[in-house]
Amino acid sequence: MNGADNLLDTLIAGGVEVCFANPGTSEMQLVSAIGNRDGMRAILCLFEGVASGAADGYARMTDTPALTLLHLGSGFANSMANQHNAMRAHVPLINLVGDHATWHQQYDAPLTSDVAAHAAIPSDWVRVSESPDDLAQAGAEAIQAAQTGAGGIATVIVPANHAWEDAKVAAEPLPVPRRTRVPEASIARAAAVLKSARTPALFLGGRALREPGLDAAGRIARATGARLLCETFSARLQRGVGRVAVERLPYFAEEALQALAGLDRIVFIGARPPVSFFAYPGKPSWLTPEDCETLELATVDEDVEQALLDLADALSAHEPANVVAPAPEPEVETPAATQHGPLTPLALGQSLSALLPENAIVTDEAATCGMALYPLTTQAAAHDWLSLTGGAIGIGLPLALGASVACPERKVVALQADGSAMYTVQALWTMAREQTDVTVVIMNNRSYAILNIELARVGAGTPTPKTLSMLDLSRPDIDWVEIARGMGVPATRATTPAEFHEQFEAAVARPGPALIDAVVTQELPG
Repeated sequence: MNGADNLLDTLIAGGVEVCFANPGTSEMQLVSAIGNRDGMRAILCLFEGVASGAADGYARMTDTPALTLLHLGSGFANSMANQHNAMRAHVPLINLVGDHATWHQQYDAPLTSDVAAHAAIPSDWVRVSESPDDLAQAGAEAIQAAQTGAGGIATVIVPANHAWEDAKVAAEPLPVPRRTRVPEASIARAAAVLKSARTPALFLGGRALREPGLDAAGRIARATGARLLCETFSARLQRGVGRVAVERLPYFAEEALQALAGLDRIVFIGARPPVSFFAYPGKPSWLTPEDCETLELATVDEDVEQALLDLADALSAHEPANVVAPAPEPEVETPAATQHGPLTPLALGQSLSALLPENAIVTDEAATCGMALYPLTTQAAAHDWLSLTGGAIGIGLPLALGASVACPERKVVALQADGSAMYTVQALWTMAREQTDVTVVIMNNRSYAILNIELARVGAGTPTPKTLSMLDLSRPDIDWVEIARGMGVPATRATTPAEFHEQFEAAVARPGPALIDAVVTQELPG
């Protein structure tokens, strides 16, 4: 047995079952160890950003870590945008990053870099193995670190010789710490704050947005009159018919300020006070009203679901929530199903709301279109909604891939802007190879449309044709049908509401990957 063998045995014994891999020469012993074990599924990704994004999607749906297998500092750097999103999602994730053999590093070979420095940027925990025998212990510690609190990124750096040299035994699994329960005194204080408020709100994030937490929040809202708000981009929100409805804070700062105006008390549970996504000339970054009292009841790393249950008990909030999303009227035809005009976000939302399968998983990187699609799907069948937590685009397709690997029995729908889809388009190939049950909807407006809005908002002056060319995705138009088919994913194109309705209904009715190129006509908000 060598170090790689013992590391893999340790990881498998600790419950790690999936590896999203983009390996190189330094990782060949790890590749061999994975290949020789039935307990670890190996999924090849053609770009490191796909591997890290897929591991994020897997973790959001299982609350357990997957592995990424990455090649040296440059490979880790390629994964970093979606490492950042995973960090902001507070998910458990374990990176295995190969490095040169210890005695080879002195020669400064072309791929030599400070791997630990790269890894430290998004990781909560980084460890360089010290010997072949230490490698398995590093793996055990990584499992524990990744599952501490809400979850975090744990990175093990594996010098190549530690993987191939002889090693003694695998390491024993380490206990995963329980989440800290919020003290009774803090619960009592929050209850008092809500009782004394004229216009209170609960601001929710993390696992407060799962059904048990939402149910308790809904009962608290009924007892106190509190509004229920949540982060603009949450890791996983359970919503749809029969679930407690939550107001998502608008993206644009002006709209967020309006949404929060008039509140005199906000209790934060699993979320921090919101700030503007970017700075704008003459506009505030802090979004909570200055005269509003705030209280952070539970951090994302604490037991937020139990905190909500305890708060509901403290308020004697036992009546069922009255803010549950209602079912749509039966036998009402979806307007988009028969329309033959331009395909708009409104029409897309109508069809999605009517046709989304029960218990689907939706990944949202729809950008400007997503602003309309989210409210339009409030009355869709119960589903999970996964968002772009860290703002680094290119997460949508990998997130859908990982979510489908985690939950193969559930349909995944990827709502995907065309510009950001090009960042990690390689995910389509892995979807086809693994036959994941993902329906991708490309919101094709041939533009970085959100940047057209931001160009005006930051006061950058009157745009010239050259300026606008840097935000335009035409000349040539990207042919999404050909791209998808070239990667093994069946694809169609929709240009009218009726075409989209028919194609989406067919795509979600059959298993396996599919892509719809939805050519969208959209009026940009000012």
